[in-house]
Amino acid sequence: MPAFNSVGVIELSSIGVGYQAQDEMLKAASVELLIARTICSGKYLIVVGGAVSDVEAAMAVGLHAAEEAVIDHLTVANVHESVFPALGQSVTIPDDAAGALGVIETFSGTSVLAAADAAAKAARVTLFRIHVAMALGGKGLCLMTGSVADVRAGVEAGAAEARRRGLLVSEIVIPRPSRELLQEYL
Repeated sequence: MPAFNSVGVIELSSIGVGYQAQDEMLKAASVELLIARTICSGKYLIVVGGAVSDVEAAMAVGLHAAEEAVIDHLTVANVHESVFPALGQSVTIPDDAAGALGVIETFSGTSVLAAADAAAKAARVTLFRIHVAMALGGKGLCLMTGSVADVRAGVEAGAAEARRRGLLVSEIVIPRPSRELLQEYL
């Protein structure tokens, strides 16, 4: 778990404006740059972490700098600790520990982080992959495992958050996924 508990995300329609907003965010507050890159569909994504007040300050500056280029944004004051490893795709699950598979797909990389956080807070699930817009046409994808009941509860909570944001593509629960389906991730 990183030494911070807050995360801020800005998804932009302009790469150049993204560079400018990122620079201003990093100069405005003591935040750690977690992700800053171009993403599919010619967008730019900035993810910062830090103390709540620092992330809020950086986000305010970034949103002001970006103005009309903002597609989506998110600040989570107490992000669930399992979001960071899944975002870094560093979670491994032993073959015998895989349970039901939950999938939440969103129209933006930002909204999938909101969905993943909501899912992890709502149920005893293991988030094992959060894909943010790369090779997905700008979409977001969250994969989780656990008992069927927990995965259903996690997917339901995460999907509700994405739906509230108007960005839900799909919500899927597979009670007993085939080994071949999960092989790439285990």
